[in-house]
Amino acid sequence: MAARKPSFRSRYSVLSLIRNALSYHDGWAQAWRSPTPKEAYDVIIVGGGGHGLASAYYLAKNHGITNVAVLEKGWLGGGNTGRNTTVVRSNYLYPESARFYELSLQLYEGLSRDLNYNVMLSQRGLINLGFSRHEMDLFGRWSNALQLNGIDSEMLTPAEIKKLAPLIDISPSARFPLHGGFIQRRAGIARHDAVAWGYARAADAYGIDIIQECEVKAVRRDRGRVVGLETTKGYIGAKKVGIAVAGHTSVLAEMAGFRVPLDSCALQAFVSEPIKPVLDVLLMAGLVHVYLSQSDKGELVIGGGSDAYNSYAQRGSFSTIEHTVEALLSLFPAFSRLRLMRQWAGITDISPDRSPIIDKTPVENFFVNAGWGTGGFKAIPAGGWTFAHLIATDRPHPLIEPFGLDRFRTGALIDEGAAAGVAH
Repeated sequence: MAARKPSFRSRYSVLSLIRNALSYHDGWAQAWRSPTPKEAYDVIIVGGGGHGLASAYYLAKNHGITNVAVLEKGWLGGGNTGRNTTVVRSNYLYPESARFYELSLQLYEGLSRDLNYNVMLSQRGLINLGFSRHEMDLFGRWSNALQLNGIDSEMLTPAEIKKLAPLIDISPSARFPLHGGFIQRRAGIARHDAVAWGYARAADAYGIDIIQECEVKAVRRDRGRVVGLETTKGYIGAKKVGIAVAGHTSVLAEMAGFRVPLDSCALQAFVSEPIKPVLDVLLMAGLVHVYLSQSDKGELVIGGGSDAYNSYAQRGSFSTIEHTVEALLSLFPAFSRLRLMRQWAGITDISPDRSPIIDKTPVENFFVNAGWGTGGFKAIPAGGWTFAHLIATDRPHPLIEPFGLDRFRTGALIDEGAAAGVAH
């Protein structure tokens, strides 16, 4: 059969792309506006990452609140949203966590259609690897708990894992002999900047102001209630303020006059030079502190444990890099010939039980979305959905009732250290 000629529309699209690329996209319409801040808003969201943008979008879509501003001290997605390994999953152990992350995964599954923006979700499956009989006992309980919560999960033998990841070393002489694992086949990855841009464009379409390079310098209160923010672009009044600033949550909380039980530290990730497709699944090895996937460009995307000290620096330590690469090569000796091309770090905010905090604060009309640790990216849709509900109604969404600040007083903790994927 003769090859079909490209349609006029496709030829025009290619020519348009070339023309605009050569002109540095001069004349292209912006995906969202860059407005001057108003004097006041009904709601201000501090933090222009995934959670902040999603919260603004769902305030408009679900609650009809559009007099909203998102303030970002840098550029959209320049914090943790653009500094992670893009994993999307819902395989958490406890019912409270499983229900929340399952909503997030379901929202991800329809997100490209909802936002009319391709977030490049690739549900290639994620395998948790087990290296001892005791770990496999835990995985059996974990997998059963997921199934009881209506979430897909299957136990795998080493041979079954080898079929999905042919280069993994499952020999008895391996430094960490593989005993098996379990898989969530609906898990996968999404494009981090596409998620941020999609939410930004959709929020802007509702008239929400997205204001970049606008850093909050102080929180103004009146008789215990927030009334506005002092910023690098002047004072902006607000009836309500929500913060979604990840590792800098404690800084904003201190400005408002209260403390949060969070530690901030760097969580690193790296990519290798691009190679031909060798890994069509995500792998997570909590015992040896490494997880990886392969990007569409062929790079291996590699992550490990968080750094062992508190820091606001987006660098990370060399010892963590060494430890992570050591763990990777124990599983995949063939990767020893690859070169690491670049490294980055995000500032995670880790709570005592490794679970999030979405709640009101001691300051009236001041709300917090924080404590995601290593799970912030996968939680963006549900985090925004439930945070918007809290801000709009002054009541927690049923899914986030267990994740309030009061649990640290009552002791009703939800310890997800293991399900976070790597020990912290």
